[in-house]
Amino acid sequence: MKLLLVGCEYAGTTTLADAIREWAGPAMNIDFRIIHDHFKIPDTKPHGEPLTEEEIAQFAALSPRLTEVIQRHDIYYHTPGEGSSGDGITIGLHIDEAIYGPLYWDYGKTGVIGDRDVIGRHIEHSIEKWAPETVLVHVKASPEVIARRMREDPHPYPVVLEKDIEHVLNRFEQEVRRSLIGLRLDLDTSTSTVDETLTEFAEKIQDFLTPNDLMRMVHRRLAPAAG
Repeated sequence: MKLLLVGCEYAGTTTLADAIREWAGPAMNIDFRIIHDHFKIPDTKPHGEPLTEEEIAQFAALSPRLTEVIQRHDIYYHTPGEGSSGDGITIGLHIDEAIYGPLYWDYGKTGVIGDRDVIGRHIEHSIEKWAPETVLVHVKASPEVIARRMREDPHPYPVVLEKDIEHVLNRFEQEVRRSLIGLRLDLDTSTSTVDETLTEFAEKIQDFLTPNDLMRMVHRRLAPAAG
């Protein structure tokens, strides 16, 4: 199972990804060891120890040009290629970059080096060629809910400004709608608990399970009886 979760900051992509990882082991015998959630700046929790305050300040001091290069290499590194296999959960990837880069980080605009529209199409062609089982999961929430979560539980290094919430939500709708990834589902977390959203995901993902996914699910169900 390969999942690409996208959505406005505070919609719940990371929370849902963590819940899916916990669910997938008992339900489907899938071990999502790592969630690739590296595409909002700063990436304060890369694999390994979290970044220190000094390291975060060093990254923030980089010029837009250097930041663009680092982020471009990062998204290509996490893009499926020949021989790609295995399960995976990725959050944001090129879609985060297409929205947040031009809006907040001063790179990725149309017609310049690093144009995130051009790069996004390259990445999606690779996904469709080498990992066509990838499901694009659009995690949504209403502007009012996003604003409330932003005020009640602010992230230590937030990206989205409250004044931009509606614009960012609209941009995610646009990018998902124009995506070349054919398998997709929507989840609205506005009035749902994490458990309720996970239940909805577990129901909707059934339509996109591969034969290998289905086989592992059957084996998981039979395992207790076999023991």
